[in-house]
Amino acid sequence: MAYPSTENPNADLSVIFEDEDLDQLISKDKLAEIFEFEIGEVPEPEPEEHELSAEEKQNSKATATKSVEELEAEAELDLSAIPMGRGESVDAVGLYLKEMSRVPLLNNVEEVDLAKRIERAKKAQRQLKKLNSRAATKSRQELGMLIQDGHDAREHLIKANTRLVVSIAKRYMGRGVPFLDLIQEGNLGLMKAVNKYDYRRGFRFSTYATWWIRQTITRAIADQGRTIRVPVHMIDRIRLMYKTARQLEQKLGRPPQVEELSAALEMDVRKVQWMLKVSWLPLSLESPVGDEDDSELGMFVEDEKTPSPGQSAYQNMLGDKIEEILETLSPREARILRLRFGLDDGRQYTLEEVGERFGLTRERIRQIEGKALRRLRHPVRARQLREYL
Repeated sequence: MAYPSTENPNADLSVIFEDEDLDQLISKDKLAEIFEFEIGEVPEPEPEEHELSAEEKQNSKATATKSVEELEAEAELDLSAIPMGRGESVDAVGLYLKEMSRVPLLNNVEEVDLAKRIERAKKAQRQLKKLNSRAATKSRQELGMLIQDGHDAREHLIKANTRLVVSIAKRYMGRGVPFLDLIQEGNLGLMKAVNKYDYRRGFRFSTYATWWIRQTITRAIADQGRTIRVPVHMIDRIRLMYKTARQLEQKLGRPPQVEELSAALEMDVRKVQWMLKVSWLPLSLESPVGDEDDSELGMFVEDEKTPSPGQSAYQNMLGDKIEEILETLSPREARILRLRFGLDDGRQYTLEEVGERFGLTRERIRQIEGKALRRLRHPVRARQLREYL
């Protein structure tokens, strides 16, 4: 399987090229592959990096200080235990891991050397941009060679650290995103780390890259791991809520109440209840249940809106008894009661609407209705309905 492309189709480098000689020396597409960052000094890490918790920082340091043998051991996976997504197969994952293992890991000296070559390529690109059309072809060729060398160094630094991506990505398996997608998202973070790495600060590249890899993977899980997408900032709040709940449970010796959790989070109770509801993961009614595939979850979920067989029989018997008692009244009285109480179509008609049907006033309809109800309250008739109440 090919390594992820570093091509940035949105890169606009047309201002660099002013004649055909340079186009022949190095193409625009090639330059776009080499650098997807803006010309300038190596940028500082984005502010999000400083929002890491102490636990996340510790995990990053632990990953960064692993030996070559430990990283290689972590990259070796039991392929049969990997949850495959749509279009994935054990062969595809195995092929990727095999190709990844061809590039050896780097030591500190090699990392610094590659970073210096990338930095020289950046400077060469800035100089190339400043050259006019009358500049010597030799100077352009030298700058082009430096840029190409920087491209090779960048590709080498990326491929040599793909084991780090796999060792981090496998910790997030089973969270709704296929394993290969996790690796590719981690590779995007690795590329960002390569573009932003400053070797002068003295720390290893893996120390810096670990955070970027984890950041892109966790963001991908937040965006793609749920059937119903939850915004990333809300995912962070939900994670904080559950972390606080665990701390309270250890302190209290029992699961905390919603009121206690809201007080610890300094949030409104209704807000905490809403976050708890949002955090639930949806399940498909077609999900298999048990070891056999002939049972689905929907077969065991009760539909509370559908009456049970006993309730249906009770309603039918009650309807038959009401009809039997109404037949003891005059046809006009029975018809008025059916309209007033919605016994036919479920709609309850007003006195005025019933009066229009019979050509009577509202007051006369009220009198007939009252007389019919008094007859139904007779002990003989009432006794027959009392057993259904």
